Amino acid sequence: MITDAPAPAAPLHYTAFSTDPAGGNPAGVVLDATSLDASAMLATAADLGYSETAFLTAPPEGLDAEPGRGFTVRYFSPQAEVPFCGHATIATAIALADRIGPGDLTFATLAGTIPITVTRSPAGHLLATLTTVEPHTAPIEDADVTEALAALGWPAADLDPAFPPRVAYAGARHLVLGAATRERLADLAYDFERLKALMLRLDLVTVQLVWREAADGTTFHVRNPFPVGGVVEDPATGAAAAAFGAYARELALVPGDAVLTLHQGADMGRPGTLTVTLTEGDPRIRVSGTGTEIPA
Repeated sequence: MITDAPAPAAPLHYTAFSTDPAGGNPAGVVLDATSLDASAMLATAADLGYSETAFLTAPPEGLDAEPGRGFTVRYFSPQAEVPFCGHATIATAIALADRIGPGDLTFATLAGTIPITVTRSPAGHLLATLTTVEPHTAPIEDADVTEALAALGWPAADLDPAFPPRVAYAGARHLVLGAATRERLADLAYDFERLKALMLRLDLVTVQLVWREAADGTTFHVRNPFPVGGVVEDPATGAAAAAFGAYARELALVPGDAVLTLHQGADMGRPGTLTVTLTEGDPRIRVSGTGTEIPA
């Protein structure tokens, strides 16, 4: 763990995918959770109220990491533990870089080992890039798509036929649905309990709602209902962005070598930008974003 300063008694507050504390997705970060069991972590996350809080403890034996830069990380929403959370990973990496400097980090998570690199931009902002576990996609039953649309209040005609519904995974499972228009994406008012029940049955973490700008084919606007975490909507969702990158590549919606720009949170008043990098020959997905501490 970090040894040059005592860990804070309370979680740190960081936002990911924005340099503005009022933008992006806030996350709690507990740099030393050694004394906390799972119930205490869940209670802390619930008290904080962010979509996720990350809890760090010592790395497992044998983790391939630089000395002092490897950690075990667990992620809790206000209602449940999740196997992996992208925005809390970015936030945690930047919180660590603020204390031990930029460089490489390695997180042991329930989803697998996640390497992260933190650099500093020419403008002086910290930028974190995570590399996912190997992703995949899976089909979803037509009846489940019908139920998802009913919970969302979306007619089937509001789907973009270029984006067939799939479940995509890059550390956590997300249902991907393509919106035919930006107006459809902007109008989000869904049945919280109905969608939550479907997601629990299908073991989904969020629903990734996507609309593609026509200009260049690699710019998207996304939204993420997150009722299973007790949150109506996630402002910026790194795990879902990674899963969507795998989905878009597998369905040949983008080139095998591509950099995707995802805009999220604008409809909530917390705009953020997620960069998803696909590399030919490497199945893993890279998600990058800035972040900053939220003043107390």
